[in-house]
Amino acid sequence: MIGKKMEKALNEQVNAELYSAYLYLSMVAYFESLNLGGFSAWMRAQSQEEMMHAMKIYDFINERGGRVLLAAIKAPETKWDSPLAAFEAAYSHEQYVTGRINDLVDLAIEEKDHATNSFLQWFVNEQVEEETSVDNVVQNLKLAQESPGALLMIDRELGQRVFAPPTQGAE
Repeated sequence: MIGKKMEKALNEQVNAELYSAYLYLSMVAYFESLNLGGFSAWMRAQSQEEMMHAMKIYDFINERGGRVLLAAIKAPETKWDSPLAAFEAAYSHEQYVTGRINDLVDLAIEEKDHATNSFLQWFVNEQVEEETSVDNVVQNLKLAQESPGALLMIDRELGQRVFAPPTQGAE
């Protein structure tokens, strides 16, 4: 059984993950408006991944006897000054999410909720990957500054990413 404090915090994280999906979907629209299909595809996969994260927490709340309570999702940004600015915003957002996950782990430890702490370790590891992945694109875009050819090469590379949900039992 999940405690009320932990249930509330996990519900807030479901909302945060849904916002992340919404933010990245907004970035999809931004990149599509620039005719950067690779950037758009990368962000679409990222949005789908964030939805999967939200549902993973959603299911955990239910499995532990809690109740999922969905809240309003605030409107995301819709414009950025450049592809670099969009990815810098994504990187900053991932750092924010990492802080939220760390706070959840701290709460699980404080509440002596070992099941939730164990569950959250997947997200701790996932956030390391998330930050690294986005930061790699940021660093490549910084190197490509003012080079349309380099931007198109990065666009082509990012277009290779597709969302592949984990197979059953591989989590």
